[in-house]
Amino acid sequence: MQQQTVKIVGIGGSPRPHSTAERALRVVLREARRLGAETCLIGGSELMLPLYDPREEMRSPQALRLIAEIASADGVVIASPAYHGTVSGLVKNALDYVEELRGDARPYLSDRAVGLLAVGQGWQGAVSTLGTLRTVTHALRGWPTPLGVAVNSEMANFDADGGCSHPHIQDQLTAMAVQVMEFACSRQAAGPVQAEELAVGAGRPAR
Repeated sequence: MQQQTVKIVGIGGSPRPHSTAERALRVVLREARRLGAETCLIGGSELMLPLYDPREEMRSPQALRLIAEIASADGVVIASPAYHGTVSGLVKNALDYVEELRGDARPYLSDRAVGLLAVGQGWQGAVSTLGTLRTVTHALRGWPTPLGVAVNSEMANFDADGGCSHPHIQDQLTAMAVQVMEFACSRQAAGPVQAEELAVGAGRPAR
């Protein structure tokens, strides 16, 4: 049976257009496309969602799109700016919406490779934010790639063509895309896992 094209969804950035986090995310998605993936970007402006309330029955069109894109993804890449040493409220709120996939055939981020990148004005905030993203991904049952990328915005800029001025960071971003793709392709080839096999509890927010 012919293997289907894998889908990689990028989530993140800030309300500021062309933020460093979103530009770094675009580098990863561009490499994933070069490797044959279908990609989708949900950037900062599209993440300005109502504060997640698990009791709310109606969801905004933007929230429904976010949920649908994640549900259909074979891999996810999450990018956050460092706000006071941790994930921005914008990105954390978006990740809270993954709770809507608790009853899906692949609940939360199950069965998906998750690439993580964090951007800070200095290494301390970027590294601590990357650690938080990894913790959240584990809680949502995702598979963080071995390589996560911390970007120091004082050292790395992005040009008009989307490339990173820092060769090492550019190489890390493309390497992470390769890891997400390798996992997504191998997992797709292995076939689906039954939902009941994934039912060991993740931490759910109080209702």
